[in-house]
Amino acid sequence: MSRLWDRHAPLLFILPSLAGFLMFFIWPFFYSIGYAFTDRPVGGVFVGFKNFTELFANKSYLTGVTNTVFFIGVSLPLSTTMALAAALLINKAKSGRALITLMFLIPLVLPSGSTVFFWKSFFAQQGYLNRIFVYAGAAPVNWLDTDIARAAVIIIFIWKSLGYNIVLFMSALYSIPDEFYEAASLDGASGLRSLTRITIPCLAPAFLLVIIMSLINSFKVFKEIYVLTGNYPNSSIYMMQHFMNNMFASLSYQKLTAATCILVLVIGLVTQGLFWAERKVGA
Repeated sequence: MSRLWDRHAPLLFILPSLAGFLMFFIWPFFYSIGYAFTDRPVGGVFVGFKNFTELFANKSYLTGVTNTVFFIGVSLPLSTTMALAAALLINKAKSGRALITLMFLIPLVLPSGSTVFFWKSFFAQQGYLNRIFVYAGAAPVNWLDTDIARAAVIIIFIWKSLGYNIVLFMSALYSIPDEFYEAASLDGASGLRSLTRITIPCLAPAFLLVIIMSLINSFKVFKEIYVLTGNYPNSSIYMMQHFMNNMFASLSYQKLTAATCILVLVIGLVTQGLFWAERKVGA
């Protein structure tokens, strides 16, 4: 009896959360998939893949997809590389590791409203950055209404996610046995060779986790962009979530769910590809 309890007790503790997840996330998603194949949400008629084909002819959707892919393609490698470099430097520090790590974690505990207020004050027409330009004799720039807004959003994303990624890498670095480096040193391996032959391969699971979490968090940057610029920002930072939010506001649920299905499919394929790559590196 005790063995049976030990085997099934964890499941009993998981059930409440699992039930809530299935009820409020999984079931609504699969239920809403039907909207993607109808011409309207109420009393709709089956139209096959018409909503999907119309999406790829919609300029707003294509702009959102292009900007989202560009943002992820630039910010994710930058964030991952910078976090790894910072983690390696902190790991080499002889003192003050906890304090330095805490400084990087500060953006995670700050309320989104406060951080957005700061960045809005920094990039605004009369903001701090333009004051520096005016003091230097240059004309002020409306940063959030030009293509430079892309760089501003990437900076905000990296600033907010860097600390979390550093912690993930540092925890993985602590798990690498010192004997590996000692053996490499005895064999005459250089620091760069130890990094490429020991550190990077051992960090493969951490890389996978950091990339997946960064990929998920990259879609959350919409919140900052929305508070900064509203429903219709500069075209360079009009993200896929802007399109989906606008479709929801206009009650165009069929296009919203069609876009959601494509997004879930792409994220699923990318995640499986990352797991496959991690297994290959680990092997």
